[in-house]
Amino acid sequence: MISRLDFLRAADDSVTDSDVLRLALQHAMAELGALGGCVHVRGSGGELHLVSSAGLPAVSVRAWEVLPGDSASATARAVACDGCAWDPPGSRPTDAVVPPAGSAGRAAVPLHGARERAGEDGREGAGESVGVLTLLTGRHSQPSPDDWWFLRQVAGWVRDRLTARPFPDPAAPAPGPPLAGSADLLPAGAGELARALWNAEDAVLRVDTAWRVTAANPAARALLGHPDEAAADRVLWREPGPWQTPDAEERCRLAAARGRAVGFDAVLPATGRCHHVRVLPVSEGAVVHVMEVPPWRVRQADEVAAIRDSAERARRTAELTTALAAARTPKDVVEAVAARVLPPFAAQGLLVLVREDDRLAYIGSVGYPRAFLEHMGGPRGLPMTGRLPAERALLRDEPLFYASREEWMADNPYGDRPPSTKHAWAFLPLTASGRTFGVCVVAFDTERRLTPEERTLLLTVSALVAQALERARLSDAELTRARELQRDLLPRHLPHLREVTAVARYVPAGQGSDVGGDWYDLIPLSAGRVALVCGDVMGHGLSEAATMGRLRTATHTLAALELPPDELMGHLNDIVSDIGPDAYATCLYALYDATTGTCTVVRAGHPPPLVVHPDGRAGYPDVPDNPPLGGARPPFETAELVLPAGTLLLLYTDGLVESARRDIDEGMVALARLVEHADRGDLGRLADHLVGRLLPGGQPVTDDAALLVACLHALPRADVASWRLPDGPRAAGEARKHVREQLATWHLDELTVTTELLASELVGNVVRHAKGPIGFRLLRTGALVCEVSDASLTMPRIRRASETDEGGRGLQLVSVLAERWGSRFTSHGKTIWTEQPLTPTQDTVAAALLSLADAD
Repeated sequence: MISRLDFLRAADDSVTDSDVLRLALQHAMAELGALGGCVHVRGSGGELHLVSSAGLPAVSVRAWEVLPGDSASATARAVACDGCAWDPPGSRPTDAVVPPAGSAGRAAVPLHGARERAGEDGREGAGESVGVLTLLTGRHSQPSPDDWWFLRQVAGWVRDRLTARPFPDPAAPAPGPPLAGSADLLPAGAGELARALWNAEDAVLRVDTAWRVTAANPAARALLGHPDEAAADRVLWREPGPWQTPDAEERCRLAAARGRAVGFDAVLPATGRCHHVRVLPVSEGAVVHVMEVPPWRVRQADEVAAIRDSAERARRTAELTTALAAARTPKDVVEAVAARVLPPFAAQGLLVLVREDDRLAYIGSVGYPRAFLEHMGGPRGLPMTGRLPAERALLRDEPLFYASREEWMADNPYGDRPPSTKHAWAFLPLTASGRTFGVCVVAFDTERRLTPEERTLLLTVSALVAQALERARLSDAELTRARELQRDLLPRHLPHLREVTAVARYVPAGQGSDVGGDWYDLIPLSAGRVALVCGDVMGHGLSEAATMGRLRTATHTLAALELPPDELMGHLNDIVSDIGPDAYATCLYALYDATTGTCTVVRAGHPPPLVVHPDGRAGYPDVPDNPPLGGARPPFETAELVLPAGTLLLLYTDGLVESARRDIDEGMVALARLVEHADRGDLGRLADHLVGRLLPGGQPVTDDAALLVACLHALPRADVASWRLPDGPRAAGEARKHVREQLATWHLDELTVTTELLASELVGNVVRHAKGPIGFRLLRTGALVCEVSDASLTMPRIRRASETDEGGRGLQLVSVLAERWGSRFTSHGKTIWTEQPLTPTQDTVAAALLSLADAD
């Protein structure tokens, strides 16, 4: 509290009067935690004029501009009684000023215009109050004694700073900006010129940057409707005069913004007299000169206005044609009509309705409240009854025009009443390809009788809108089907795996854009191995989406064949090359082995993966960048990463990190920074956070974006058992022994018989048809995995044995006993593996023997 007062007292003499009031408000609000505040000055008639405010919405500021000096509010009481005043929340003083939400209390302290001696209690002596500082607080009790003391100190600081510059009478004309230099630098005759302007028959007034009148000669006061009183502090646009004519405010503001004088003719709506308005920008505002002109200027102004309006409408019609030609969706059509049709006709409402079977539904609106749209049945619309004007215009294919509510009611005696906010309407049928499918409703907030030329122009516009809307609806339907196809091509759900926990996010390009070819996948393989994939087909369209589907299917097939990552990428490259010379795609394939913690990564033109270590460090590993698929030549270079358990691996497409305002390198840095500082406990929330921060919120993106976030888990050592088997006939027996012992340790004794048979068959095949050394491994993952490896590159295959064959049924038995089985090449030969569920549901051995018996 003391530090704030010291800060205020340290302000130098360069602080202006407005800054004094602003600083006092800001520090008072900060100290008391107020919602807002304002400063009023007492006028010559006792009323209170608002001179400064902070934290108040526009509607509250307008309500506080002038307050009666005799009201019961705390603001008026503080001035009248020259003491602190308090209004509790919810009170309703007679000045009808209601605080925001009705839940704010008001604390007011008077401001004095002359220095006074303080008493022993620190209170000001009895003197005249010329102003008041009011705070709107959220408290339910009035400020504490310390708070009142602080407010009085702030008021005293304001008094001290403004003692040499007393509060001006807000009703008096404010002086112009001071001139730099001494008085003898003023041009000769300046005083006579000022007196001449003051007594001139032309209206001359000055406004500040907020277009409040600061000075006005008697002629200007009469024009403003205040001939006998000062017109200061009145907003120009709220007063009668030529600035009430169309485009007048826009022209005046444009002159001030450009710093150049602007003149235009305007006809007063009340009198029909023509005036020439000249706006001269000056320091801190503008000077406005209004001169009455002869009657012929009225006709000339009308002709010029008509020509200007015609040219403006022609320009907007051309712009509308261009915008409608580029519209891709019904929403684009509605926005184009709202921007280029409503302004030239001075219309405020637009409603586009289309027929959907036996219902009339809206597809876009402007200027209608939500309650009315809900009354219309929402996007589903209302059943058609033939009673609404829009229905009659559609069914008869005839436009309807109502210049007033009376005309509506006279033509619709049994129909619904018109919306209360509209007073004139034009119902324009939408017809395309010989079929009337909808209605465009243009509405006005005031009564409006359209001229024949305007009606003709609106009908022309409705024909353009109908054609564009028909194209957009067809395009929208095609895009919807394409997006549905694209969603069907992407994984509906990622598998739940013990080795990897993953979530994915896909954000399509903005509305109106073609579908893309981004995809992601999580593919479980054998023996605790998982493939993580992310790819992007270059270009947009159905063909690119179809190519994406082909590549995803091929990746699944090739991954199931247990091909090494570099060979798999070579096959994908062949597929893209066969599509055509202009077909290209990027892809990243990561093969994670939960038993060893290694991850083999290969990428073809795709951004590198982001690795987030368990301690939170994030970085991009050095993974060789091969050319994109379709333009590469094998072999593909790979990188092998050793990743500890708990590591996050992020695969993404360039649409997530690259945009028109950010290159891909900046996006990748931003992605790494976001992950490092984010909560990584919930992968779904993390993915949503990354997408929300990297993609523009609420704005359509120009490229598809895919993100795959995976948390890697290691297979516990206790769930992996491996042995080296001896060459020769003893190998099968050793394998069965290891099976019995290990499954007993894992408490999986019910799987012992089946696993012994599988191990015997696999090891026996190696002994008979391959060469050692023989490796044998059991894994307890989400299933029981049995692996046998050897040094041969010959892969086993199932063949159908005849009734007389003594062998050849081993792999048939394996395929029946195991839920899945397969083989893969290794750096030293090959591995044959089988998988069984950990909880068998039937006698697997008996079922297998019956199956073989049936086959024989």
